Amino acid sequence: MTSDLEIAQRAQLRPLVTLAEEKLGIPPAELESYGPYKAKLSLEFLDGLQPDREGRLVLVTAISPTPAGEGKTTTSVGLTDALNRIGKKAAVCLREPSLGPCFGMKGGAAGGGFAQVVPMEDINLHFTGDFHAISLSNNLLAAMVDNHIHHGNQLGIDQRRVVWRRVVDMNDRALRELTVGLGGPANGFPRSDGFDIVVASEVMAIFCLSSSLAELKERLGRIIVGYNRSLEPVFARDIKAAGAMTALLKDAFKPNLVQTLEGNIAFIHGGPFANIAHGCNSVMATRAAMKLADYVVTEAGFGADLGAEKFINIKCRKSGIRPHAAVLVATIKALKFHGGAALHSLEEDNPMALERGLANLERHLRNLREHFGLPCVVAINRYSFDRSSEIDLVQKKLAHHQVEIVLADHWSRGGEGAEELARSVVRVIEQSPADVRLLYEDEIPLWEKMSTIARKIYGATDVVADTAVRKQIKRLQEQGFGHYPICVAKTQYSFSTDPHYLGAPDNHVIKIREVRLAAGAEFIVLVCGRIMTMPGLPSSPAAERIDVTDEGQIVGLF
Repeated sequence: MTSDLEIAQRAQLRPLVTLAEEKLGIPPAELESYGPYKAKLSLEFLDGLQPDREGRLVLVTAISPTPAGEGKTTTSVGLTDALNRIGKKAAVCLREPSLGPCFGMKGGAAGGGFAQVVPMEDINLHFTGDFHAISLSNNLLAAMVDNHIHHGNQLGIDQRRVVWRRVVDMNDRALRELTVGLGGPANGFPRSDGFDIVVASEVMAIFCLSSSLAELKERLGRIIVGYNRSLEPVFARDIKAAGAMTALLKDAFKPNLVQTLEGNIAFIHGGPFANIAHGCNSVMATRAAMKLADYVVTEAGFGADLGAEKFINIKCRKSGIRPHAAVLVATIKALKFHGGAALHSLEEDNPMALERGLANLERHLRNLREHFGLPCVVAINRYSFDRSSEIDLVQKKLAHHQVEIVLADHWSRGGEGAEELARSVVRVIEQSPADVRLLYEDEIPLWEKMSTIARKIYGATDVVADTAVRKQIKRLQEQGFGHYPICVAKTQYSFSTDPHYLGAPDNHVIKIREVRLAAGAEFIVLVCGRIMTMPGLPSSPAAERIDVTDEGQIVGLF
């Protein structure tokens, strides 16, 4: 079977400056090219676009992910190509892949089959250097904090209460907890520290939620780096770091443009994970696409309990952007896995497991429609071995939901295989206007916000935390941060905090392990269960299979 990388490498790409002008009317002078097939869009051009023009936004989300795969990015790309095929001016907005998953468990993250964004190798590896700029900005602040302490500590920072961590865009469990400043007085004061992966950095979140360079700098200045002995916060602006941090991000802040295999425009910009951050591409890219295209397809990371929930409650709350419909992606294999089928048996006929697994899809569907007010289409991402009897069973068991269920074959047929899905999405948008609702209001207390998410979205019966965590949440409430939304960090594999608890579990309890204040991003991160903000590599990482031939061609990347 031809791999995704081989399909991408055989593609006949068109010069991006030509394509951008033809598809979205972007003058070539407004693009900063990174070779012939990658470019950044100038901020001055975006500032000059009509403020009241807004295309229709389609949010692509999915059931809880499984090792079997769901194909959310693939569906986003296939749907975009299909919308263009049926005569709509459409673009797709995606996140930039992190090198951690590329070399870890997942491999590449640019779609798959004949529904990909290209140049695939560039996008998956270094792209335009945005992640490097974000990590440098983050680590500059860390260096300036330690430098301030070393040179007299005029702000009186308590070394035991420095909360700003360093980052690297790689899965490296050895860096989770460490001690810095060893080696004598010339190297600073020893203290505990640690690394997160770049996609978990508050700088990444700020980068993706800011609407202008001025807002970016202001938010960076509000980052809390630590506390003094009176427990008063010390901000990045106190360290005088915000200006230099913004300078490192100035070019990265411009949205990236590439193309799909079928020559349609893709905005790929920013990349927070949805299991440990807010999981959405940048506001800058989404707004740009909505001003230039009539239909914009975007995705939110992992299942709808994480990505879609944060898309609505964080990104939409902060930006004013509102989606017009949602596409909920599932595969027959993944549904059978949620129903208890073993991974090695998912191609076998197993109607009982399939029926049990539908509970996961149904909960996500109800959440999107009932709690967020989004009209939905269910997309079954088709595999060649899927049986008609299995498709019929899904149709029958979901009939009472009165939702359009569309079989999509974009992986093997590109946009042509998703034309029915595209027509369904257009029809749903035109016939069922969205009534987008936030899950909770700003004014309710932080603990109640978390309880609302846990009960309504996860199906949990309670939220628990030890005394220290409860006191920290109470203190944040009293300090004036109670109006912030909640960003839950938990496993992506389950509605619960146990990755092995599949389907649609009820009567489970969400335990909060850690609290992190992201004052610049304006949300509170509640770390639940055993989730890590610095992942580790698996026993057989994808990096073992990636190589370069003597002719310079990359192989083994997805």
